[in-house]
Amino acid sequence: MDGVRLRQVVLLARELEPVSQRLRDELGLGEPFHDPGVGEFGLANAVYALGDQFIEVISPTREGTAGGRWLERHGGDGGYMLIFQLDELAAARARAADLGVRVVWQIDLPDISGTHLHPSDTRGALISLDAARPPESWRWAGPGWEDRAAPGRVDGVTVGVREPGRVEQLWTDLLGARPPGVTFVPDEHEPGFTEVAVAAGGRSGTTEIGGVRFRLAGTIPADAAGPRTEREWSV
Repeated sequence: MDGVRLRQVVLLARELEPVSQRLRDELGLGEPFHDPGVGEFGLANAVYALGDQFIEVISPTREGTAGGRWLERHGGDGGYMLIFQLDELAAARARAADLGVRVVWQIDLPDISGTHLHPSDTRGALISLDAARPPESWRWAGPGWEDRAAPGRVDGVTVGVREPGRVEQLWTDLLGARPPGVTFVPDEHEPGFTEVAVAAGGRSGTTEIGGVRFRLAGTIPADAAGPRTEREWSV
């Protein structure tokens, strides 16, 4: 969709292991990747591959972190960050600057670039704007994530905000396209993203994990069987 894709959803939890294990058990996920790089932010994490998309849970490991402050304000675990993959990252970074949206972290590596935007400016969730090289790769999931990927996909997320129409327009202006897979609903408390729709493990129904409702499709479409090849990404 116009060179923009929801690639990763991130939950924030007080305790990593219980939420990580429930994600794995209830969604039928494979082994997670634990990225030592998130220690820079005072966090520990577990990243699960679902098809060629990703579900991550992070948890503070020390006092005084942004994640810890978010948990206090939020009153517990919840949906924290959405990572969008863009074909034209430089243009998106320029749009963020023009809109006065602050950058809280930015990196450019040979195989990936990322830009975290200030959640007070974006409203509803912390947004990351990322570009992977090649596009089917994903450094944040660790080496060999394709071999650990469970069949399935993330179909969408629900974000609760005040003024949902206004926030949707802001995200559209930032991304250069309507946020793919994102539904905005009115919520005076602005709790972050509150629901994730997934096709995973042949499971159906709903379950709450880490303060987020997971809506399970029950079947896995044929086009969500596993990671895309480079040819499929170019189509």
